[in-house]
Amino acid sequence: MEKFKLKTTYKPAGDQPKAIHALVEGFEKGKQYQTLLGVTGSGKTFTAANVIAALQKPTLVIAHNKTLAAQLAQEYKEFFPDNAVHYFVSYYDYYQPEAYMPITDTYIEKEAQINEEIERLRHAATEALLTRSDVIVVASVSCIYGLGSPEEYEKVNIKLEKGQAISRSEILRALIGVHYERTTADLTPGQCRALGNVVEVIPQSAREMYRIEIKGERIERIQKINPVSRRLLEETDTLFIFPAKHFITPEADRTRAVATIKSELSAQLKTFEKEKKLLEAERLKRRTSYDLAMIKEVGYCNGIENYSRHFSGKLLGEPPDTLMSYFAKNTKDFLTIIDESHVTVPQIRGMYAGDRARKETLVEHGFRLPSAKDNRPLQFAEFEARIGKTLFTSATPGPYELEKKGVVEQVIRPTGLIDPEISVKPVSEKEKYRGQISDFITEAEAAIKKGGRVIATTLTKKMAEDLTAFLKDKNIKAEYLHSDIETLPRIQILADFRKGVFDCIVGVNLLREGLDLPEVSLIGILDADREGFLRSATSLIQIIGRAARNVAGRVILYADTVTGSMERAIGETNRRRAIQVAYNKKHNITPKTIVKKVHEMAESLGLEHKQAVASLIALDREALKHTSRAKLLKEKKAQMNAAVKILDFESAALLRDEICVLESL
Repeated sequence: MEKFKLKTTYKPAGDQPKAIHALVEGFEKGKQYQTLLGVTGSGKTFTAANVIAALQKPTLVIAHNKTLAAQLAQEYKEFFPDNAVHYFVSYYDYYQPEAYMPITDTYIEKEAQINEEIERLRHAATEALLTRSDVIVVASVSCIYGLGSPEEYEKVNIKLEKGQAISRSEILRALIGVHYERTTADLTPGQCRALGNVVEVIPQSAREMYRIEIKGERIERIQKINPVSRRLLEETDTLFIFPAKHFITPEADRTRAVATIKSELSAQLKTFEKEKKLLEAERLKRRTSYDLAMIKEVGYCNGIENYSRHFSGKLLGEPPDTLMSYFAKNTKDFLTIIDESHVTVPQIRGMYAGDRARKETLVEHGFRLPSAKDNRPLQFAEFEARIGKTLFTSATPGPYELEKKGVVEQVIRPTGLIDPEISVKPVSEKEKYRGQISDFITEAEAAIKKGGRVIATTLTKKMAEDLTAFLKDKNIKAEYLHSDIETLPRIQILADFRKGVFDCIVGVNLLREGLDLPEVSLIGILDADREGFLRSATSLIQIIGRAARNVAGRVILYADTVTGSMERAIGETNRRRAIQVAYNKKHNITPKTIVKKVHEMAESLGLEHKQAVASLIALDREALKHTSRAKLLKEKKAQMNAAVKILDFESAALLRDEICVLESL
């Protein structure tokens, strides 16, 4: 059995040793649920890594978005370099689900764009779970959505061995049988080709190519090769090749599925006819008949996932197989860590209801058979039944986590930093907005003069944009940040903010979980007394936490009245401050601001961030003068794949854009 080996120069400090001991002891004594209430900057991920190393259990880590999941996967890779750490998120770059709006009689067809790199990483995760015991998978909530059966996925994997009696055509037939595509061009994951008595294949989960040499209908050699340079990486005696798709259906099951789909169609048509829904009946008959014809002829149709219950053989209402099914196949005793649980748990809880409402409308109006409703995410109770021992981590645990008891606090930071000071500044109702801004500008100028950065949070995007324009007029280098800003520009703005290109960021609710901005010494929360989601106790504590990585951190709440949420947020922050100050005094600790290098995508490519893409494209045009475009494209794709391998998706995206331009030249 492979062992988890935590490799780091860091030693548990602050509250970490106490928290690690309490959590490990709790799980060993049989506790199912525990919560790590760790303040911002206290090293919750490091504590969780120590728990994994102590318990030695395969671990599922769930985050509430892809970016945070990538950040966590990178951190766990650094902590466990010798173990299998994988990234499992939705493989859609763009996804518009199938829907129907009866009020306007508008049907919206499913539209999706699949990211092949993320699909490869998903396969790598499931393969690891079926072949290793030292696996950590960092996933988004896509882990609760349907995935092919792990039994079928494992059953049809191809095992090739040196000396095995098998012909070239038999290998190719076996690969095509598990959804590999045969080609005569350059290989990509999930493709194979034959060159004389040699078969070359890139497994769906890999980037390296395997070259299988056959002599006299017997495998003579298996080589692992770099597909770009053709450099030999290693020779191996055994090669396992898993299917190129997670959904694997044997021929007998496909025949059975066609029969059960026909039976369900007949029953539903009778229901519609009884209810005098003639239009819906005709619509359903045409659509399903066309899908059945496609399945018979080519084994596939658009929206085939809506017939998943028929192909899997599951019963009406039975939950689908998911990533948790692969964990269960690996071991019944695995650890689940739900990061930022106050956001992630409600997200998991709400997925089923939204999907169900959309499917019921499609079924009611004859666009889908009732079995389409079984192509769904897990209900929350089903999710609870499938996860192992569970650790919630958050600075502000929600009601669900707190009900489970077993809260372990991590209030003391290894750095000795304390939570920021909070002051409430009342503003008269007359010209309230202008009064807040005037005071914030005075405070911001003073903080910036001392070398700090400042954040202002507003209630709306329009307010953020207007305030940014006003601050610029006052000669404050400011930029706004909200959900209309795309991912890559957003990352660039934050990098520029840390580097001092901007001194002030104005945002709505994107300046909360997961942002590490140690340069921030002042946060101004405008209209703090407007009760609601953006000014709840949880939101306020999370925003306040952004100033907790700077020794000079301060937060100003602009409000005429102290609301219940403000009172709870201030009370909790002051409680933590008192504990932290007492600890520092007892141990003679002088807090120091965290110093952290600014990482950004353009810098990683050796370029200035401004006009980075334009510079790269110009560079490529020059390169094309002395090398072929095909060769340069191969090099760029290799660089992109290397970036993906280390989960540097920002650099990979930049290289991907460059490749698109090169291909259009």
